[in-house]
Amino acid sequence: MSEFTLTKTRLFEGVWEGVLTYEGDGNAQPKIDVTHLGEAVDGVEVIENEAAAHWVLRVPIPTHMIADGVQTFLIRDTSADAVLGDFSLIAGEALAYDIRAEVTLLREELDMLKRAFRRHCLETM
Repeated sequence: MSEFTLTKTRLFEGVWEGVLTYEGDGNAQPKIDVTHLGEAVDGVEVIENEAAAHWVLRVPIPTHMIADGVQTFLIRDTSADAVLGDFSLIAGEALAYDIRAEVTLLREELDMLKRAFRRHCLETM
């Protein structure tokens, strides 16, 4: 079991970011490995923030790893041989029946109806 804890902070401009905290004694340095379908992800950065006593983990998502379906990235602590976390990207037909996609469509339709209703109210005054 790893003494590191990973907390996701954001996914922005194709880079997944998280915060690593150490819960053990001493001064440990994280050794992180990120894989997708068994292939290592290049460009992973672990940036120490001594003032806040944590590390920022930055994982750039390569464009060749983005595809239809569910793409899962596994984040491991190689020194403890333990999985710290993972994140997934979902795209294409896999979203067709996903409830989140349905909610997004409903919101768009509601916005369209609100605009039409407001326009109708202005025209009838």
